[in-house]
Amino acid sequence: MSNRHTANLARSALAAAARGWPVFPLAVGDKAPPRGFTTWEARATLDPDRIRAWWQRAPYNVGIATGPAGLIVIDLDVPKPGQRPPQEWDLPGVCDGADVFALLCQRAGAPLEMETLQVRTRRGGLHLYYTAPPSIRLPSTNGSLGWLIDTRAWGGYVVAPGSFVTLPDGAGPYTVQHTTAPATLPPALFKPLQPAPIPAKRPVDVPIPDSHHSAYLRAALNRELAHLAAAQDGQRNRAVFGAAAALGELIAGGALPEQQVKELLEQGGVALGLSRGEAVRTVASGLRHGARRPRRLAAA
Repeated sequence: MSNRHTANLARSALAAAARGWPVFPLAVGDKAPPRGFTTWEARATLDPDRIRAWWQRAPYNVGIATGPAGLIVIDLDVPKPGQRPPQEWDLPGVCDGADVFALLCQRAGAPLEMETLQVRTRRGGLHLYYTAPPSIRLPSTNGSLGWLIDTRAWGGYVVAPGSFVTLPDGAGPYTVQHTTAPATLPPALFKPLQPAPIPAKRPVDVPIPDSHHSAYLRAALNRELAHLAAAQDGQRNRAVFGAAAALGELIAGGALPEQQVKELLEQGGVALGLSRGEAVRTVASGLRHGARRPRRLAAA
């Protein structure tokens, strides 16, 4: 990687920060933060000195924390080779995420606002930058709007223009296609982007056998649930996975019942703002991880 490319990435990071968009490093040639760089949403910065210090270490790609930046970025992807639209979107003229977005705007009675900052992504997709409504805290979404459409707001980030990503499914730069200030998100799209109401929690009783380990098990369960409830933006998946992994060790050792603990963890993930599907997947992954190290408590 040339010194010139490294300098260009640093300039891209500084340019985004100058627009009021907090930035943070992404791994070299990748679109994920470097290993060990956690809580990226809280660590994203506008400070030029910190930005220069980060980009002096390596030719990092640039991430923009969309929530703190006051942005909503509509990510319109293109299908992978051989990928077909699901039945709902298998319609004449619908070939990619941009077509789906145009149809969504039409159905919502919103004008298709394309006079906004546009960034072409590495595989030929498109990022449309919009300013977020100040009174509504919109989350990021993954495919819930429609086929090949994600949105990046709170809890999400985008790869900034100037970055170059090299991954097995495609390599290429992120480049500005249309230079202008981000437009205001059409009000008619607020409702589709708002999270679904959180379902009421169903009381779950976790049966813990009466033994000299009972107090310890109850405390361990309550501690992990409390850590989960206290998770901040940018830590939600990590918190759900960590709690599931810790309790999964006890479940695998036969000390706690799986079904009730699993349900409590899933409810906790949804309460943090994860979709039901995302919470279920993260809990299952954490439980599998914990099951690799079963904790069997000594008999009395």
